[in-house]
Amino acid sequence: MRKTDNEGENDLLTVHEVAKTLRVDDTTVRRWITQGALEAVTLPHKGARQAYRIKRAALNKVLFPDESGSSLS
Repeated sequence: MRKTDNEGENDLLTVHEVAKTLRVDDTTVRRWITQGALEAVTLPHKGARQAYRIKRAALNKVLFPDESGSSLS
């Protein structure tokens, strides 16, 4: 079976996995999500912190920004 460019784009990553990939703290990723700079899926939760999952496609937008110049700054 041959892989396509979009394969894995809908994989869901944890805040910690994204933070590790971007070499930032988990809190920074959470801040980007609440500021709207990073798209995430909000999960139902019972704990003190909100639970999120980030699509690999959203992470790829950060890693490989398009010509519009979008960034997390």
